[in-house]
Amino acid sequence: MMDNFRIDEMARRLLESVPPALRTVQKDLETNFRAVLRSSLGKLDLVTRDEFDTQTRVLERTRARLAELEARLQALEDASAPGVAGGPTPPEMPRGN
Repeated sequence: MMDNFRIDEMARRLLESVPPALRTVQKDLETNFRAVLRSSLGKLDLVTRDEFDTQTRVLERTRARLAELEARLQALEDASAPGVAGGPTPPEMPRGN
């Protein structure tokens, strides 16, 4: 979730965009902006940048490992495929004489 500093910064920016005539109720507006932002942002499923970066690195490693395993599986399948050079030959079928 977003920290209080970021919420305060967003509330301040909103307050700066309010026309000067309404700034007389600045304290009330600021309090309400913060409350609305906390409530709205609290409902979102947000993660910190560190958590996001960590999960990105995990995903990159997982994709690399998957690519390695797929290549290894393909090599094993190619090596064991009947009729392929280097692969085992199928047993001969007995002929009915």
